Amino acid sequence: MNRNCTLPLSEIKTPCFVVDLSLLRKNLAILDRVRRETGVKILLAQKAFSMFSVYGVISGILDGTCASSPHEARLGREEFGKEVTAFAAAYSEQDLKELLTTCNRIIFNSFSQWKRFREIIRNSKDVKFGLRCNPEHSEGDVEIYDPCAPKSRLGIRRADFDGESLEGITGLHMHNLCEKNSDAFARTLAVFEEKFADIIPQMQWINLGGGHHITRQDYDIDLLCRLLNEFRARWGTPEIFLEPGEAVALNTGYLVSSVLDVVHNETDIAILDTSAEAHMPDVLEMPYRPNIIGAGLPDEKKYTYRLAGHSCLAGDVIGDYSFDERLEYGSKLVFLDMAHYTMVKTNTFNGLQLPSIATWDGETGELNMIREFGYADFKSRLS
Repeated sequence: MNRNCTLPLSEIKTPCFVVDLSLLRKNLAILDRVRRETGVKILLAQKAFSMFSVYGVISGILDGTCASSPHEARLGREEFGKEVTAFAAAYSEQDLKELLTTCNRIIFNSFSQWKRFREIIRNSKDVKFGLRCNPEHSEGDVEIYDPCAPKSRLGIRRADFDGESLEGITGLHMHNLCEKNSDAFARTLAVFEEKFADIIPQMQWINLGGGHHITRQDYDIDLLCRLLNEFRARWGTPEIFLEPGEAVALNTGYLVSSVLDVVHNETDIAILDTSAEAHMPDVLEMPYRPNIIGAGLPDEKKYTYRLAGHSCLAGDVIGDYSFDERLEYGSKLVFLDMAHYTMVKTNTFNGLQLPSIATWDGETGELNMIREFGYADFKSRLS
């Protein structure tokens, strides 16, 4: 079942996230090509990938991090050590004051927030400020991930810029993509330039957001680079940013799980020590069916099972899969592409133990256990 997997499964206590450093380096090489060919700065979106134990690898290539909270900003400053950009739908006064001590750029989601905090930021000469735009152009396939959906709370529509002063604002931020190729970016960029043509020339920097699936095998990198270079030539913007998170860690991580039991109710059901609800919530939220090494679609192979988590949630179901061999107590399964978003979204529902975190180098074969979690991690989140 795992004959195509070279991970040392016998050495991995489950559940465990494992990030392959050799694959991470390959992704970074692709992102570095974009940086070199266009001159853009690329920031790690920590909302997708916050495994700071590998920040030393990533910071050798990328230009900094972006954050959605004071905690993410502080993590980026302390562990990554380069530029930090923050954006949130709204800031409390306390959060903004903390961000002013850690960030190079802070992006506001509304003119009302920008005006409300003008006195607090007046003397922050080392921090640059921007506004998030809503280009009102959707490319997303799932509405929950579409910031340009009708009635979205994210970004300022072009009509809402009218009559507002841009004094003190040096940049614009735009984001509407999710797991998209560069053709979606081309359409979005055209709309953004048309709607904000009178404002772009006033800016010192433009942040063109995330959702660019740059490291995906079929991604058109040449088109992306051409679009970025042509944008710079048209507008002369000194600094342009991209902030991918998923593309940094895409296809670099595994979640190794073990079978705890097999029960039968109209179909065979394998209960794992990995929970969709607690350990990979996007399986239920997106929803999607993660790939598993050596597994096929239902009835494609000899033995079909419904894979389910061990929480009390009735819907803690990962999906239906088939295998060449029977699953039994102790069988290990390797879920693919489990580095981005999955790791940052884990929770301790039911008091379930969080998966350990490890690195593995596909080139050298070295396995390194980074962190194991226990009762103290569960209890410390409560009171």
